[in-house]
Amino acid sequence: MHHDPAFDLHDAQRRRLLAGGLAAAAAFALPPLPFPVAGAPLPPHPSEAPRMATFTTRDGTTLFYKDWGDGPVISFSHGWPLSADAWDPQVFHLASHGFRCIAHDRRGHGRSSQPWGGNDMDTYADDLAQLFEHLDVKDVMMVGHSTGGGEVARYIGRHGTSRVSRAVLMGAVPPIMVQTPDNPGGLPLSVFDGFREAYLADRAQFFLDVASGPFFGFNRPGAKVSQGQIRSWWEQGMQSGFKNAYDCIKAFSETDFTEDLRKFDVPTLIIHGDDDQIVPIDAAARRSVELVPNATLKVYPGGSHSLGDTSREQLNADLLAFARS
Repeated sequence: MHHDPAFDLHDAQRRRLLAGGLAAAAAFALPPLPFPVAGAPLPPHPSEAPRMATFTTRDGTTLFYKDWGDGPVISFSHGWPLSADAWDPQVFHLASHGFRCIAHDRRGHGRSSQPWGGNDMDTYADDLAQLFEHLDVKDVMMVGHSTGGGEVARYIGRHGTSRVSRAVLMGAVPPIMVQTPDNPGGLPLSVFDGFREAYLADRAQFFLDVASGPFFGFNRPGAKVSQGQIRSWWEQGMQSGFKNAYDCIKAFSETDFTEDLRKFDVPTLIIHGDDDQIVPIDAAARRSVELVPNATLKVYPGGSHSLGDTSREQLNADLLAFARS
């Protein structure tokens, strides 16, 4: 057999690269040092470690939830088609300031199970009520974004405020999104039919288009676009059940929360961006504040639909101040 000297050279290069790669891998796999590095934060005490768990509702649906921190309770209801992860910046901030924060994945979303039925606001609210009962939480400050705002409203409408101390509706869908004779300023049903059509045609691309454009306001001139936020939104959306997220379009757009809002009897803060392209402010927050007794409306000038990301510092400060009030 003919011996090629170049083979020896290439083989040696391969061995060096392999050795270097293994060394790098070993370095990343090294166990932590038994003593803290100067300036590094100490690991949390076990009682302070983030808690995550699952709970099974009476109809057999498994809900995933986070339960972080200790102190007065704040619950977080996320928007469509996301998961509790969408609230991580707020949950982390408030749990770091002495509050116990509970954020669940709505049925059919995130890490919760994907039942064929029950993808409606009544069931969403009942799921949350069962979770509150399971955890036996009281004096809860309920926070809901977008579809989650509808969930908060329907919870109060169906279950009252015996476990609730205050409420926050942020970029929320109430009182009703779709245009009706009683809601002439709503969006035509054809808009939501278009959502469903695009969803069925190419769900992955539809989610990418929403995240890349109107959700964060990245389609506005001069917007600082974050590819990381786009990818995070897309990945959360793709975790949702196909039928669950499809059905939820009807739930968030056609459910009328008018009577639910009239039943609010706790301090309520309504937060909305005046450049919200998903849930326009005039037919949502500006009408809701007229229906909720003694509610306060706080408008974020130029604010997008995703204030938890694009106006994070302001929202975190406003939620903390309201929780402490």
